[in-house]
Amino acid sequence: MDYLEGLFLGRIWSDTDFENRRHLGLFILYGLFVDCVVLYSFVFGKHLLGFGSFGVLQWIVFGLLFLGCPFICFRYYRMPLAGKILILLEKIFKSYLVVSFTTSQILSRITIQKSGIQEYLMTYLNQTLESYTERFAGSTGSFATVIAVLAGGIHVVLVAVLFTAAAIAIPGIIYLIFVGLQFGYDWLINRFVIKRFFPTR
Repeated sequence: MDYLEGLFLGRIWSDTDFENRRHLGLFILYGLFVDCVVLYSFVFGKHLLGFGSFGVLQWIVFGLLFLGCPFICFRYYRMPLAGKILILLEKIFKSYLVVSFTTSQILSRITIQKSGIQEYLMTYLNQTLESYTERFAGSTGSFATVIAVLAGGIHVVLVAVLFTAAAIAIPGIIYLIFVGLQFGYDWLINRFVIKRFFPTR
């Protein structure tokens, strides 16, 4: 329960030390989870549990939850267990909306069709090898092909590693941006509204 409170409530409303710990593993797992959702939608052509369906209605719901967050959370620790569970479920649903938004943005930027992936990869590999072959042809002579294959192979591997790293990091960065915006808004409301008009003591 403490872990969920720290994860979903944030440092303003939670009394756990979740924010003070490193969560690189959680960051990576989140990125992999979003990537799996995107991959499922791309391969099967349908949304998994509604992830990726993000329109006006979802924006309105998210906006209401965003604006209402301080007023939902500021008495969290005074609520009975049932109330705490409802608030955590609301936080989980808001995170669901963030994942759905991220998925929709990634899917909208994929221009390759599923049937054309193999052709795209082969074309990219051939063009990369040809580029390196032309580059080394004048200086290495008969070894141009060998060096071009080695250099091109290293190039492709580096691109694959960078692509994988970006695919894992970008969803987490988007989530952290939402968390940061929520923190800033919550801090302002807590400082200038809740502490003034809704004293906890």
